[in-house]
Amino acid sequence: MAAEPLVLIETHGAVRKLTLNRPASLNSFTSAMHRELRAALDAAADDASVRCLVITGAGRGFCAGQDLNDPEVGTNVGQVVERIYKPLALRIASMPVPVIAMVNGVAAGAGANFALGCDLVIAARSASFIQAFSKIGLIPDCGGTWLLPRLVGRAKAIGLAMTGDKLSAEGAERMGLIWSVVDDAALQDQTMALAARLAAMPVKALAATRRTIDESIMTDYASALSLEARVQNDMGAQPDFREGVAAFLDKRAAKFSDR
Repeated sequence: MAAEPLVLIETHGAVRKLTLNRPASLNSFTSAMHRELRAALDAAADDASVRCLVITGAGRGFCAGQDLNDPEVGTNVGQVVERIYKPLALRIASMPVPVIAMVNGVAAGAGANFALGCDLVIAARSASFIQAFSKIGLIPDCGGTWLLPRLVGRAKAIGLAMTGDKLSAEGAERMGLIWSVVDDAALQDQTMALAARLAAMPVKALAATRRTIDESIMTDYASALSLEARVQNDMGAQPDFREGVAAFLDKRAAKFSDR
């Protein structure tokens, strides 16, 4: 009997949904699940029919971080970060479509930072975020040291990382760590509705927006303005720009197709 997939894959129109599927372990990462997740992400990136990606967890958790019982991890934690988590974070950051993390429960350690690396994080009211690394003598990884201070500032980033305290979904929203909080019963419907909305938008421009904002964070104001001009020049040459202008002038809904 074949083992159940560690990543469930569903397609809803132009939206691809990936579900981390180790519910008994709160979907904690193993090397095997990483391999299935990376393959699913690459497949979504290569599929021109996919225009938005939603990532969630099965059961009562989103992802509890690294499974410390995974025999493939061993004691060389730095090698695991370099070999697995760095490529995962960079794959999310380079997806050609918007990526939504639908956080249905606890997101801890690398699981929390994996979610925060997505474009939008929508959390159930019962969800929580924990930078659990300090509890086992480590530092935030999966992009956490880069993401946290840029999302909430140095003081709060250090506080979250050093204390390892559990942060409620509502607290994360107030802090600016995530996009929005919704009632648990509404999480699925509201997330998929947003995903469908993004899928109908000019996704090539949305992916370029993510990339340009991330690059602008690391440069000065004048350089950011020049970057905007270069990217805008590229976007202005795309069919979606022509379609958007034509739809505006014709007072009709635009039908975007670039990716």
